[in-house]
Amino acid sequence: MGMKLLSSHQSLGANVEVKILTEPFDPWQEIQQFQLSSSAMQGKYGATSIFVGTMRDFNEGDEVTGMTLEHYPGMTEKQLGKIITEAMQKWQVLDVLVVHRVGDIFPDDPIVLVAVWSSHRGDAFDVSRFIMEALKSKAPFWKKEILQSEAVRWVDKNTDGYKK
Repeated sequence: MGMKLLSSHQSLGANVEVKILTEPFDPWQEIQQFQLSSSAMQGKYGATSIFVGTMRDFNEGDEVTGMTLEHYPGMTEKQLGKIITEAMQKWQVLDVLVVHRVGDIFPDDPIVLVAVWSSHRGDAFDVSRFIMEALKSKAPFWKKEILQSEAVRWVDKNTDGYKK
């Protein structure tokens, strides 16, 4: 099954790419393809921070069998670009890759990939965390969960990154 790329955003001086996909993706393949396309920064990296978020089979005390993830085309990419720009103004970053799924998603499917390349690990870690937390709170994505009971519900808010 082929992947449908809904949009890709590149800019900001560094090699920055934002992709919204409708089909499952392999995070490690995305990282490898991105690094191969970013030959200008070869030898400059001292650190790469990678975050992969996957769908879990529970939320708010209920078993979840799947979800539909929707977004606002154009607006979502613009907001992600703003988040990345803000991060690049605060930290030293060489490259950034953000890949996000939309559509029907099932437990264990990768939903989001945030990869950050920098000269130093502190910047790479900080930017990765900053992008992910801002994405969860500011980017226009909406989740409709399908529960084990076959009931359907919209998720009102994202969980805290530390919640158990």
